[in-house]
Amino acid sequence: MHLIIPKDYDPKLSVKETQQAIRYIRETFQEEFGKQLNLSRLSAPMFVEKKTGLNDNLNGVEKPVSFTMKDMGDETIEIVHSLAKWKRVALKRYGFGMHEGLYTNMNAIRKDEDLDNYHSAYVDQWDWEKVIAKDERNVETLESTVKTIFKVIKHMEHEVWYKFPQAVYHLPDEIHFITTQELEDMYPDKTPRERENAITKKLGCVFLMQIGWTLDSGERHDGRAPDYDDWKLNGDILFWYEPLDQAIEISSMGIRVDADSMKKQLKDVDAEDRLSLPYHKMILDASVPYTIGGGIGQSRLCMLLLGKAHVGEVQAALWPQAMIDKCEANNIHLL
Repeated sequence: MHLIIPKDYDPKLSVKETQQAIRYIRETFQEEFGKQLNLSRLSAPMFVEKKTGLNDNLNGVEKPVSFTMKDMGDETIEIVHSLAKWKRVALKRYGFGMHEGLYTNMNAIRKDEDLDNYHSAYVDQWDWEKVIAKDERNVETLESTVKTIFKVIKHMEHEVWYKFPQAVYHLPDEIHFITTQELEDMYPDKTPRERENAITKKLGCVFLMQIGWTLDSGERHDGRAPDYDDWKLNGDILFWYEPLDQAIEISSMGIRVDADSMKKQLKDVDAEDRLSLPYHKMILDASVPYTIGGGIGQSRLCMLLLGKAHVGEVQAALWPQAMIDKCEANNIHLL
């Protein structure tokens, strides 16, 4: 357990007012986000069959919560980590056309998460996916989409200020683009997290690109599942967050793998056995569309826009009693 306590923290809104703000942010953001990216809202599963390969493997070490169902025989069912793979199959299944997409309210359990101000075992995000052409699998498409998402977040800042002027946290006016290798070259003596904090504090908001492959130092900036994002065409949206004096990640996203990039990435992490799974076969024979997609943290966005010190102020989850007590003693009211 790691906890940061801001000095003289003032939540500004009561718990009741915070709940009203959460509802307003979630409803307003998803409507504008869907409009700007041409996305339709879909219902989505909370669990999938393990044998399909549809669950998100995250960094490859986290174990999903699993169980069996009475009418499903001995099949192992897994609660999703995210819907990164399911969405791409859904676009094919439901007949989405070129430049059309979907978003969904995704709820997940990540039981191996290290709990702190940003991280909870309960994950709530807008998972989204959009069909693109094969020749749009490039940096230009990625950066254009990131700029649109940033524009929607900035729009939300103004909307929240209108409704809750005493509580809104003001955001930078521009997002900057930098690769993990460029960042390592800038700060060779820092850890990946220290580099993220340094560049985000300097620039305000960055899209950190190309996460997954080994850098010149021989280390990876961070782990990424090898079978949904193309590691050359992905990244994280990071904001500098003064209340906690560190960067906050709002979105992880990217252009998805094609057959070639998936095979290379699976080989790199010694996971080529996955090529026999149904999802991976669909990538290999190009029977699912080329896409771009990602996740935007719902509670993280509420936390950012309202200047909250702990994600537990904007979501109901479970926390160690020691964390609850320390938060309460410092005016941080966990739901």
